[in-house]
Amino acid sequence: MDIQKLKYFHTVAKYEHITKAAAELHLSQPSLTQAIHALEDDLGVPLFRKQGRGIVLTEFGIYLKQRLDILLPEFDQLPRELGMLKNESTKRVKLNILAASSFVINAIIRYRKKHPDIIFDFEQNEITHDCDIMITTNGVHGVSPAPATYVRRCVKEERIYLAVPRDSAYVRRGTIELNEVKDENFIMLSSSRLFGVICNKFCSIAGFLPKILFESDSPIAVQNIIGMGTGVAFWPEYSWGKIKNKNIVLLPISSPVCQRDLIIELYSRLPHSEYAEDFYEYLLDQIKGSMRNG
Repeated sequence: MDIQKLKYFHTVAKYEHITKAAAELHLSQPSLTQAIHALEDDLGVPLFRKQGRGIVLTEFGIYLKQRLDILLPEFDQLPRELGMLKNESTKRVKLNILAASSFVINAIIRYRKKHPDIIFDFEQNEITHDCDIMITTNGVHGVSPAPATYVRRCVKEERIYLAVPRDSAYVRRGTIELNEVKDENFIMLSSSRLFGVICNKFCSIAGFLPKILFESDSPIAVQNIIGMGTGVAFWPEYSWGKIKNKNIVLLPISSPVCQRDLIIELYSRLPHSEYAEDFYEYLLDQIKGSMRNG
C-alpha cells in the first residue's frame, strides 16, 4: 500500500471535496481522483460515495480516516525520530569492562565533564566483543590472550603490590615474599572477578590458600579495612589509584612475580561512535598519567 496514496486520501477525507484537496496538495483534480481510485482498488473497498454534486465518506472511508488521524502524524515523526536516534547512536560508547573498573569509571567521570553529551553503555561479558572498547587482563603475567578482531590494542604492564597496615612488622622489610603472609587475613575481591582470580593464583604459586577475612568489590572498602589493621590485600599499581589512607603501606612482592597486563582494545562497531577512538586515547593518557604519578 502506497503511503502517498493514503496521504492523498486523508486530505480528501478532511474536506470531502476533490477540488479543495487538490489545491492543498498542488495536484490536478484528475491525478488526485486517479490516485483515490487506485487506493480503493488496492484495498478492495469503496472509500467515498457520491452525494449530490459532492462526495462523502463510506463506512470504510470513515474507519480509514480515523486510523490515519493517528498513524500519519506518527509516520511523519519517524524521520525526525530516526535522525535523533542516529545522532544519539554516534555519541554512544559501549564499554566491556572486565578489569580496572574503578580506574575506568573515574576516567569516564572526568571525560564527561568535557563531553557532557556522550553516552556510555557498560557490560561485563567475557564471551563477546560487541563493544567499542574492551578493558581486560590476561590474568597472570606472561599468558597470551586469545586473538580478537580489534582495530587497535594497547597492553600496559601493571605491578601488583601487597597493601599492609603501617604498624605491621612487614613495613620495615621494604619488600616481601608472598609466602611470608600465608597466615595473615586477606581482604580480597570476589573470586568471580578477574582480579580476584589472579590474586588467588598468586597465592597458589606461593604455596598456600589465602585466609579470606572479607570479600569486597570496592577498593575504598579494601583500604578502610586494611587501615584498621585487620588484614592485608593485593593492590594493583595504578588501576585502583593512589592509596589515600595514611595507615597503609604498599610493599613490592619479590616472590612470586606479581604483575598482570592491562589490555585496552578498540573495536569497529556499527553504528560508528564519534567518541570511541577519542575516549580510547583518553584512557591511554590516563594510564600513562597514573604510571608517572605512581
